[in-house]
Amino acid sequence: MRAVPDVGANEVVESDPRSPGSRQSSPTRSRWPSLTRSRQWSLTTRKVLVAALALIALQIVVRSAVAFSGDFYWDDLILISRSGEFPALSADLLFYDHDGHFMPAAFLVAWLSTAAAPLSWTVPAVTLVVGQALASLAVLRILRLLLGTRPVLLLPLAFYLFSPLTLPSFAWWAAGLNSLPMQIALAWVAGDAIRLCRTGRARFAVSGAVVTALSLAFFEKSILVPVVAFVAVTLAYRVDGIERPIHTALNRGKSLWIPLAVVVALWAAAYLYFTDSRFVVPSASQTAGLAHHGTSLGLVPTLLGGPWSWDRWPPSPPWATPPTVLVVLGWTAVAAALVWSLRYRQRTVGVWVSMAAYVAVSEAAMILTRSGPDTAYELAQTLRYVADSAVVIAIGWALIVRAPRKRAVRPLPRPRPVLVVGLVALFIASSLWSTATFVQRWRDNPTVDYLANGRAALAANQETPLLDQPASIYVLLPVAYPHNLASRIFGPLHDRPEFGRSTDDLQVFDDSGHLIPGAVVRIRSIGQGPVPECGYRIENDMVDLPLDGPLIDWEWTAQLNYFASTDGTIEVSLNRSGDTVTVPVQAGLNQAFVRLLGAGDGIRISPVTPGLEMCIGAGPVGAVAPAPEAGS
Repeated sequence: MRAVPDVGANEVVESDPRSPGSRQSSPTRSRWPSLTRSRQWSLTTRKVLVAALALIALQIVVRSAVAFSGDFYWDDLILISRSGEFPALSADLLFYDHDGHFMPAAFLVAWLSTAAAPLSWTVPAVTLVVGQALASLAVLRILRLLLGTRPVLLLPLAFYLFSPLTLPSFAWWAAGLNSLPMQIALAWVAGDAIRLCRTGRARFAVSGAVVTALSLAFFEKSILVPVVAFVAVTLAYRVDGIERPIHTALNRGKSLWIPLAVVVALWAAAYLYFTDSRFVVPSASQTAGLAHHGTSLGLVPTLLGGPWSWDRWPPSPPWATPPTVLVVLGWTAVAAALVWSLRYRQRTVGVWVSMAAYVAVSEAAMILTRSGPDTAYELAQTLRYVADSAVVIAIGWALIVRAPRKRAVRPLPRPRPVLVVGLVALFIASSLWSTATFVQRWRDNPTVDYLANGRAALAANQETPLLDQPASIYVLLPVAYPHNLASRIFGPLHDRPEFGRSTDDLQVFDDSGHLIPGAVVRIRSIGQGPVPECGYRIENDMVDLPLDGPLIDWEWTAQLNYFASTDGTIEVSLNRSGDTVTVPVQAGLNQAFVRLLGAGDGIRISPVTPGLEMCIGAGPVGAVAPAPEAGS
C-alpha cells in the first residue's frame, strides 16, 4: 500500500486505495513532511498561507485599479436598458435571450446595480472586484486541497491571480458577470468534489450542487463545471496511482454527480426553451484562423505574462497583439513543461490532454457561435472566450506537481528558492506590464464621455421633452436596437426630461453626448396649403395634409409649423399606415416636431381640444440630424 498525501492536510498518512488521503492511525514516511516535523511544518504552512493571501491582496489592489479606471461599455448599456424597462423579477428581464446567452442571475445583478445607482460605475466596479476576490479564494482552496499548504502552491496561484488571460473579461462588466461566477464555480465545485470523495460528508454535495446551479444562472458555459469537477477528481486518483480512477470517482462522488445531473437537465430544458440556437458551420480556413489567433496570439503569450501590448478599433474591445518573440517563448515554455512532466512525473499525460481539451472546447464554442463572413480573427485575441481556462490550467499544473516522480529517471537538481522567487516575480512583472498597457487601451472608450455629458445635459434640460434617438455609433451600433435608443440608455435616470413622440424644441445628442439643436432633413414636404395667409386650416374635422411624394413604412419626423387659437392637443399620423401620436400645441405661432411610424403620402391631423383652430404651413418631413449651425 502506497503512502498518499492527505489533500488539504499538512502531513502524509497511510491511505486506503479506495479513498486517497483517508486518515489512518499512524503516519508513514513520504516525500512530504511528516508528523515528526509538525512544528516546523506548521511554521512553513503559516508562511505559505500568509504569502498566498498577500498575493491575493495584491491582485485585488491591481484589479480594483483596473475596475475603477473603466466604465460602461457596449453590452453593459443593454443590461442597463433592460433594467430600466422591466421589473426585477419579470420573465421579460430574467429570461431574455441575450445574443444566445441565458443569464437570469446576471440580469438580476445588473437590475439591482442600476436601481441602486443609475448609470454610476461604482456599483458595477464593486461587483467585479468582489467576484474576483471570491474566485481567487476559491482557486486558493482547490490548490491547497491538491498540494497542501506548501511553497509550490504559490506558483499556480500566482499564474491565476496575475495572468492577463482573465483581464479583458474582468474589466468588461457584462463579460465579468458571466465569467467570474463560472471561475468561482470551476474551482469551488472541484474542491467540493475532492472533499466529498475523501470525507463522504453530504454538505460538500449540497454546496457543489448549489454553486453549480448559481453559476449556470450567470453563464451557460458553466455546464462545463460538473465535467471539470469529475475530471479533477479522476485525475487526482490517477496521479496518486489509484486503480480504476474513473470507477472510484463515480462511486465515491455519486451523491454529488446525481444532483449535478438533475441541475444540468433542468437548466438545459430552460435554456432550450428560452434561447434560439446560434450555431453556424464555419469554413475550414476560418476555423483554422480563429483557432490560431485564439491560441498562439491569445492564450499562449499569457502563460508568460503577455501579451505586453494591445490594439483597439473603437467601438471594439482591446485584443492582444503579442510580439513574435513572446509567442515563440510561450510555445517553447509549453513544450519544455510538457517534456519535463512526461519525463520526470508519473501519469501526467491525462492532465495535459484534459487541459488541451478544455481550451479546444472553449475555442470551438467561440467558433461555432461567433463565426460569419464579417468575423475578424482579432475576436479570438480578445481572450474572453478562454478566460476560464486560467482556472483549469492552475488546477492542471497542481495535478502535475502532485504526481510522484519517476524513480527510474535521475531527478533534476532541485531549484533554489531564490530562482523560484525570481521566476514568479518576473511573471508578475510581465503580467503587470500587460495589465498597464491594457488599461491604457481600455480607457480609450467614447462611452465614458458620452454618458457623462448626456447625464449633465439631461439634468440641465428637464422641462423640454426629447424625441427618442439612437446613441452614437461609437457607443452602440444600430444592431443593438432598440437598446441603442437614448430613452433606453438614459431611462433609469431620475433627473431627466421625458422622451416622447413630440417636442417643441428639437435637440439631438452629438457623438460626445452633448445636446445640440437639431433639424429635420427633408425627404418629403408639406406644401404651403390652399388657404391664403394660413396654409391648411384645422377646425373641427380631420384634415389630410398632402406630401409632395410617398413615404415608405419607416420612422419619420414631421416638422409642423402652426398657428393655434388656444392651447390644446391634436392627433397626428401618416394617412396610410402607422400609429397615432397625441401632440400638445400652444396658442400662437409655434413649431412641433412629431415622430411618426408608418407609410403614406400625407399627414393626417385631427383636433382633440374642442374649439381649437389651427393654421399649418409648409414644412419638411424626413430624418433628424444636427442643425447646420450646431455642427459648424
